[in-house]
Amino acid sequence: MQLLKNIFQVGGDLNGITFDLQGALWNDGNSYIIKTDKGLIMVDCGCGDTLDQIFDNMLYWDLRPEDIRYCLLTHAHFDHAGGGHLLKQRGVKLIACDETASAVASGDERCCGYLYHKTFTPFTVDQTVSDGQKIDILGLEFTVMQLPGHSMGCTAFSLQWEGRHIVFSGDVIGTLLGGDFGWSGSIDFNKSIYIQSLRKFAKVDMDIMIPGHGLTYFHKPRIRVEEALNSALMQWR
Repeated sequence: MQLLKNIFQVGGDLNGITFDLQGALWNDGNSYIIKTDKGLIMVDCGCGDTLDQIFDNMLYWDLRPEDIRYCLLTHAHFDHAGGGHLLKQRGVKLIACDETASAVASGDERCCGYLYHKTFTPFTVDQTVSDGQKIDILGLEFTVMQLPGHSMGCTAFSLQWEGRHIVFSGDVIGTLLGGDFGWSGSIDFNKSIYIQSLRKFAKVDMDIMIPGHGLTYFHKPRIRVEEALNSALMQWR
């Protein structure tokens, strides 16, 4: 579905855009496509078993899968990065922070295959990024924000879009349908570090927050982050 002009959500089982297994609502994180004159940028790629569905959704909007040039990974969990090896085979360049790059290269427990009863297929990231870095991708400037805690590789990517500050936040914030935080069963989940990331994120003035699961926050998303921070401070100290 189209979220903004030339920004589309093309995957995500929580709101029924893709479907992996019966009864599973968290097997496939949200996947997004940003359309530019120079090609397509993908943000997260789902578990891999739904990639054909993602491509079908793209084609409905006249977005050609072969035009995907880059994929930004918010973190290494199977539901967000499991399809990375398939994109790699298609020549897509993958971008992630060092910690996520290390996890997907090894396919180890940081990728959480155990949660989905699946085996993560390793792949190599083409470009690593770090906190605060600005990167140019197909003429768009993204700012990297590392927000570890849900996993140690959690990364948000922001850009200016039609005069608004847009943030692809991954699983830093839980969906309203499933609590304030990203899933806490990850091997590298860390409450104290997570609190610091929420404190950092709560200071970010953004217009739209596009999350790793569920629906996009179009109205004062900073309030949602502050709510999650408040909840963490009450529960985790």
